[in-house]
Amino acid sequence: MTETAPPAPVKLDIISDPICPWCYIGKARLEAALAERPGHPFVIEWHPFQLNPDMPEGGMDRRAYLEAKFGGKEGAAKAYAPVAEHAEEAGLTLNLERMARVPNTVDAHRLIHWAGIERKQNAAVDALFQAYFVEGRDIGDHEVLADIADGIDMDAAVVLKLLASEADRDDIRARDTHSREMGVNSVPTFIVAQKHAVPGAQPADLWVKVIDEITGQAAAE
Repeated sequence: MTETAPPAPVKLDIISDPICPWCYIGKARLEAALAERPGHPFVIEWHPFQLNPDMPEGGMDRRAYLEAKFGGKEGAAKAYAPVAEHAEEAGLTLNLERMARVPNTVDAHRLIHWAGIERKQNAAVDALFQAYFVEGRDIGDHEVLADIADGIDMDAAVVLKLLASEADRDDIRARDTHSREMGVNSVPTFIVAQKHAVPGAQPADLWVKVIDEITGQAAAE
């Protein structure tokens, strides 16, 4: 009896921002699909995109930010109602009342980049979502980011030194600009096999179909 060879690896690039609730939801939905198809071919890499590229270095008060963005308290509440609903459906926790500040995310993206070098990128993204959306921590704060790094077995002291420097800042901004030039204007955006863009927090069923199509094509070939 001949065994079926596993499908060749397929790159799945995910463009996101760790303060984006739809990115948090989209990741949960993707992972539900991956759990259904443990033999999936995806090799995942996360890429930076700043929802607020002009955010001050120290971030700003979240209530003021939301009311300015959505035209007042009622507009902010209306905008976040579907987010809360879909997060709950995905089994996620959103402690919106704990989230006091909206950070500039360049440094969080730098941490994700460095975690990728150590093959801990997914853990870093998970930890940042947990810190921001569940614990309400300021993920623009260097001490918070170093603590997150420590929690995924990175060297917190090294991370603090890197954060205090300009290391990879220009690279993060250049990659963000590159995504915008490619036509990415919202996140999450998933790019399958460097060819097919899938925008938004797609349901797990869609990802199961994508995986089945890829593995089916590989088997046919």
